[in-house]
Amino acid sequence: MEFLLENILNLVGFLVGLAIGIMSMRGFRNTGSPTLFRLTVAFFSISIGFFVIWAGYMIEDFVIKSGNIERWIQTLGIVIQTIGYFFIAFSHSIKSFFPRSRYFRTIGIFPLFLVSSVQIEHIFRSVSFILLAYGAIETILSYFENKNKGAISVAIGLALLALGEFLGWYSFVFPESILYSVSMSIKIGGLIALFIPVSKIPLTKIKFDDNLE
Repeated sequence: MEFLLENILNLVGFLVGLAIGIMSMRGFRNTGSPTLFRLTVAFFSISIGFFVIWAGYMIEDFVIKSGNIERWIQTLGIVIQTIGYFFIAFSHSIKSFFPRSRYFRTIGIFPLFLVSSVQIEHIFRSVSFILLAYGAIETILSYFENKNKGAISVAIGLALLALGEFLGWYSFVFPESILYSVSMSIKIGGLIALFIPVSKIPLTKIKFDDNLE
């Protein structure tokens, strides 16, 4: 049952990411915004990452039938998603590789203590968490400066994605738990939260952050 649930959640993640990617691409065509171009690349990358993992589950279910998805397939999907997270965080708010607040800079150090020297996917999950956490923090700071209501949904979306990545890492510590399915559900919720401001761009032709060029 858990295997089927993870399969379905990855398929849903693929479809949601694809839908937002198409919407971002429409916005880029209407506005020519470099920010929307980066968002298009980001959401398509995230969607492809979900698809790779979903395909791994399908291959396991119908071909290999070993009871577990091939590790390299899951790692590949995570790497592709990490590329997407970099673009999505950079597009929304990250103007440098370090947050403006000295207090929040410590958040980049915390995941490094959780990295396994053996599992490369742990490294990429940690990188994803750092990028998304930075993005959420910078977006919140941007909201306080500009009072852009769209930034609230963006911050929530990035924060949910960061939490989902953290729980995804923790699911490797407790592989028999439901944490992985919970992390997937949270990540899908984060994508949906990001969909709200993205869906308005083709109509209003407004960027996420007026300071971004």
